[in-house]
Amino acid sequence: MTAIEQSIFKAYDIRGKVGTELTPDVAEAVGKAFADWLPTEGAVAVGRDMRPDSSALAAAFAQGLRVQGRDVVDIGQVTSDMIYFAVGSGGLAGGAMVTASHNPGADNGIKLCREDAKPVGIESGLAEVRDAAIAGTFKAAERTGKSTEMDVTEAWIEHALSFVDASVWPAYSVAVDAGNGMAGAIVPRLEPKIPLAITPMYFELDGTFPNHIANPLVPENLVDLQAKIAETKADFGVAFDGDGDRAVVVDENGTPLPGTIVTAILAEYFLSKHPGATILYNANCGRVVPATIEKHGGVPRRTKVGHSFIKADMRQYDAVFAGEHSGHYYFKDNFYADSGLIGALVVIEVLAKSGLRLSELAARYQNGYVSIAETNFEVTDKDAVIEKLRHDFSDAAQNELDGLTVEYDDSWFIVRPSNTESVIRLNAEATSQQALDTLVARATAVIAAE
Repeated sequence: MTAIEQSIFKAYDIRGKVGTELTPDVAEAVGKAFADWLPTEGAVAVGRDMRPDSSALAAAFAQGLRVQGRDVVDIGQVTSDMIYFAVGSGGLAGGAMVTASHNPGADNGIKLCREDAKPVGIESGLAEVRDAAIAGTFKAAERTGKSTEMDVTEAWIEHALSFVDASVWPAYSVAVDAGNGMAGAIVPRLEPKIPLAITPMYFELDGTFPNHIANPLVPENLVDLQAKIAETKADFGVAFDGDGDRAVVVDENGTPLPGTIVTAILAEYFLSKHPGATILYNANCGRVVPATIEKHGGVPRRTKVGHSFIKADMRQYDAVFAGEHSGHYYFKDNFYADSGLIGALVVIEVLAKSGLRLSELAARYQNGYVSIAETNFEVTDKDAVIEKLRHDFSDAAQNELDGLTVEYDDSWFIVRPSNTESVIRLNAEATSQQALDTLVARATAVIAAE
């Protein structure tokens, strides 16, 4: 029986080092366990990204499904948001995407969902899949499943375009950095259907990431895009992560729009279409998000960070949209799933209707706040550090929805423990640079004293 490391099963998906922690034998065992666990009868979609080993891992996972009697719909090389679309639109029992998203090329992983594209995280089924895969305890199957291939790209693009009216867009000049990730296969199929003049960057699929890691949240990974925007005098740019489910928009000056600002922009847009609707935002989004939702008559609801929590809360509260500070955007009409492509398209739609430049549009939502980039601290005892912060900031309002949030009138911060590492993550925001520096210095001193 194949030995499987429990540590590869993370809070939201499976991640591991290729060839040691994550092998075809491991993928097949997880496929068997997933086939048995799925609560709905029917076929399972399997997709993969462009990493060198993704094809072998996807084939092994599919074999596990078939051995346990599940039919497989192989949708090939796709973005992660396309697996959710395939499952939701096709009425399938579940789906699996072989990808490590924005992680370096030595890693790979598997994202799972069940019927209606519902997420499968450690608290929503992944623990049971993990335990069965590790134990090697699988049900006796009455048949071997069949496999069929399906190209969902055109249907996916039409679905994504249904969120906007691209016929009225100006012919914007746009630089798009796919980071050698899966967006490089999808954007060329989209381009003939929209009036944008796209300058492609790193569209060649290459899971070794020869140009830069496909993680647009890291500033150095945007340097090439910023240079291309300046060189071509583009109206704006878009950078996708490796599996294409996250997009960062960059204005004409080369300034990336934080997820908080984009969440506020999209919240206002969806409230114009769904007056009074509930909008979710995750715990480290800035204050402009709930303020924007309230200003435009919506119902703001704060949620934990992480797609499995957000998707569950969206269904519970019938939210039309949800945004994360990390650049994941979720849409009710997209089976409550996140999509980098849909998020980028709707930002362009809002921009086109506004008649503004992207920097001018973003400025409407800056609301006088300054913030820090999310900062990680390695600590020995995460709980002890958070308890010390709770004690030392007892003069402030506090909230424990996700880690610890500390709020003053002019500033606030949140610290959240990592699910997988001895790390706590700090986000902070204030009405002035001085207030921000003071708050961050005070919080950092407490963390460093651990």
